[in-house]
Amino acid sequence: MLTITAIPALQDNYIWLLRHEGHAVAVDPGEAWPVLEFLRQNDLRLDAILCTHRHHDHVDGIDELRGVYNVPVYGRSHPKNPHVTHDLREGDRLSLAGFDLVFDIIELPGHLDDHIAFVAPGMVFCGDILFGAGCGKNFEGTSAQLHHSLQRLAALPEQTLAYSAHEYTGYNLPFALACEPDNPDIQRRIADTRALRAGNQPSVPFTIALEKATNPFLRCNNPELIRTLQARGLADTSELAVFTALREWRDRF
Repeated sequence: MLTITAIPALQDNYIWLLRHEGHAVAVDPGEAWPVLEFLRQNDLRLDAILCTHRHHDHVDGIDELRGVYNVPVYGRSHPKNPHVTHDLREGDRLSLAGFDLVFDIIELPGHLDDHIAFVAPGMVFCGDILFGAGCGKNFEGTSAQLHHSLQRLAALPEQTLAYSAHEYTGYNLPFALACEPDNPDIQRRIADTRALRAGNQPSVPFTIALEKATNPFLRCNNPELIRTLQARGLADTSELAVFTALREWRDRF
């Protein structure tokens, strides 16, 4: 049976480890030692590394891991990411031997140009595009690209589990509540997230359905959210203008 484990790393990262019958695949290893320790404790062999994008907190552990396990690294090639050994592009499919698992690759620009996601039935490894109740910052590309990337994730089946790379849900929910103070789903998620974190449990993964109910960046047509932004001076209520205003407000919140 496939098991997916969150390995905490750095300040608030998660390295996702897929395992099945002694095989393991690591997603976005920002450091090596917690992966090596988990593999040792569970008598696992690393078969591959998946890389969603080139930020250091997603790739800094790759060289050390490959020094122990000479495994392929699957991701989007980029001049500033020398770690990728197997280039993946929009529409590619990645079959993981030993896992009976095939990922569809989608390109998700807007955070970084080389950002991709790995999508399989019931799951998506979405890196830094979608967070619990939030989204990644717009470092490269345009706001329109980031918005489109999020809409692609929102179009996945609602029970799809999104495995983002950071424990940001509790950090993002106060902003979501400021956008929609009367949203009971946000209020409930705040309580649920507090309970999870108090028990030292991750708030990730989360369903696409939960994000569509509580994440302001997926709710740009919501009347209460639009009224909140209009009270802050928003004139253009087109979906992209709302999204752009939300991202700018979140950057200063």
